[in-house]
Amino acid sequence: MNSSHSILRVGLAGLGTVGGGVWHRLATQSDLIKQRIGAEIRVVQVADKRMDRARELGVPEKIVADDWRKLTANSDLDVIIELIGGTKQAFELIKEALQSGKHVVTANKALLAERGAELFATAQKHQRHLLFEASVAGGIPIIRALREGLVANRIISIHGIINGTCNYILTRMNEAGLEFKEALAEAKREGYAEADESLDVDGHDTAHKAAVLAALAYGFWIPPEKLHTEGIRTVEKQDILYARKLGYGLKLLAIIKTDKESAVEVRVHPTLVPESHVLASVSGVFNAVLVRGDVVGDTLYYGRGAGGDPTASAVISDLAQIAAHFPQEQKARNVGHESLQSRLKSMDEIVSRYYLRLLVLDRPGVLAEVARVLATRQIGISSVIQPEAHAGETTPLVLMLHDAPESQLQAAVREISQISAVKAPPVHLRVEDFD
Repeated sequence: MNSSHSILRVGLAGLGTVGGGVWHRLATQSDLIKQRIGAEIRVVQVADKRMDRARELGVPEKIVADDWRKLTANSDLDVIIELIGGTKQAFELIKEALQSGKHVVTANKALLAERGAELFATAQKHQRHLLFEASVAGGIPIIRALREGLVANRIISIHGIINGTCNYILTRMNEAGLEFKEALAEAKREGYAEADESLDVDGHDTAHKAAVLAALAYGFWIPPEKLHTEGIRTVEKQDILYARKLGYGLKLLAIIKTDKESAVEVRVHPTLVPESHVLASVSGVFNAVLVRGDVVGDTLYYGRGAGGDPTASAVISDLAQIAAHFPQEQKARNVGHESLQSRLKSMDEIVSRYYLRLLVLDRPGVLAEVARVLATRQIGISSVIQPEAHAGETTPLVLMLHDAPESQLQAAVREISQISAVKAPPVHLRVEDFD
C-alpha cells in the first residue's frame, strides 16, 4: 500500500454484474469510504475482455486491459479483486497475484470450495491476505462475523438459507400454490434464476457456500464429493401443503454442526423448519444465517444474498479491511489450517426426525404394515395424516417420525417401497428442530 498518501491501489478483474457494481460504488462512494477508513481506495487498472463493457461503465480507456495477466504483472498494485468467475482461470489469477505479493479479494465460492486449501496455503506462504466476504450470502457480513465477531466462541451450529433462487421458488410454491416448474419459470422471468438453473436448484451453489462456512467454523476443507447435497427439483407442492398442516415450512438449508466428540456434519437438502422458528419466515430472495456459539448463544444474519450491489458491498468491505488495518501487519490469516481433531460424519450417521409420504391403497392393515417395518428399525411414529378415501382407491399417507439414524431410515424406506399396497416411491424429507 502507498502509505505516504494512504492510497490502496486496486486492480479489478471482471466487469460483470458484481465487478460493474464495485467500479460504480468505488467511483461514487469514494469520499465516504475515505472519511470512514482514513485511506483512499483507488482502482488503477481494470481487466475485462469486453472493452465495450468498460466503456458503458465509464471506465477510462487508459486503465483498461483485455487480459488479467496484466494485473498480476503490475508491480504498482496492492490488491487484485477476482470477479471473473469459473474455477480454472480464477485459480491461476489468484495464485499468481498472491505469488507476486498482492492481496486478493474474491467472491468465488465454487473455487474456494474446490481449491481453498491450496490457495490459503499460498496466501500464508507469501504473507498476503485472501479475503472472501462476498463469497457467501452477498451483502451479509457472515464471514467477518465468524472470523472476528465470534472469535471467542466454539461454533456449535450454523443453519443457512444461502441461495436466493431456491428460497424464492419455495416461497412461491408455498404462497401461490405453484408446482416447482411453474415457480422456476416465474423466477426466470423475474431475473432471480439463471437460464441454466442447475447450479442453484440442484443445491451446488449452497454446497459451495456451506464448504466455506464449515472451513471457517471447524478448520478443515471438505472434499466436495463428501458433502451431501440435494436440491429442490423434486419438491412437490403437496409436500409443502402437508408440511404446513403439520406446522412446518420447507427451506433449502445448509446445516453445519458439531457434537461433543467434535464430529462435524455438513449437509445441504430441503428441510422442514418449524413455522415458529425465525428461519421459516425468511422469504423471497432473502438469505439468513443462524449461528450458535457456546458463549454468545444464537445470532442471526439476514439480508439480500445476491445481486450486484449487495455483493459489491461485501467486496468493498474487504478492500476497506486491507486499507484500514493491514498495512501495519502483513500476516495472512489462513482458513482451514487449525489442528482441530475434527472428523466429518458420514450421512449414514446423521440422526434426524423425518417426514414420510406414501401413496397407498386404502385397505385395512396398511398403516400397521408400515408401522411394523419402522418398528423393526426402532423408528417411532409421532403423527399421521391420511385424507379420507374410498375403499380400494389410492390415498396419501403422511407420517412424522421420531429421531432415527439416516442409515435406518433409508433401509426402512427401501423395505416399505416393497409393500404391495404402496403404489409410488416413498418421499422423505428431514426435519430440523434447532434444539
